[in-house]
Amino acid sequence: MMQMTVGLEKQVWDALETVEDPELPISVTDLGLIQEVTVEGASVRVRMIPTYSACPAIEVMRQDIRRRLLEISGIDHVDVQLSFEEPWTMNKMSERGRARLIQHGLSMPSKLQIEPVECPFCGSTNTVLENPFGPTLCRAIYYCNHCQNPIERFKSPA
Repeated sequence: MMQMTVGLEKQVWDALETVEDPELPISVTDLGLIQEVTVEGASVRVRMIPTYSACPAIEVMRQDIRRRLLEISGIDHVDVQLSFEEPWTMNKMSERGRARLIQHGLSMPSKLQIEPVECPFCGSTNTVLENPFGPTLCRAIYYCNHCQNPIERFKSPA
């Protein structure tokens, strides 16, 4: 029975890698949102840390996770719980996820978050904050004075 649970848990983690944040081209695993997966028989419990407590995408991700995991043979029940025990930080994001967001055209701070904002289009750091409120809670809008492009900058909630 333990062998089956281990195999099922691997299938769950593999499936979670295919569930993307609806606002960003990144999986919930690469974003670092999945805190824990527990498989007990045909039931799966997923503990998820949201990037922001008021993130409008939370419920969409929870439904996508449920739907995707219920497609796995042997799983009859999926419970996706939100955990606020520890805050999400950008340090939870995988390097693959960071690279994917940069390829998408988002400016990404280093894990230290102390460097100037770099333009993802021309590489210049001659940038200014235009609006701390971007299209989503997790992004701000900057402007590159060098290439004159607006920049979406991923931001940490802290």
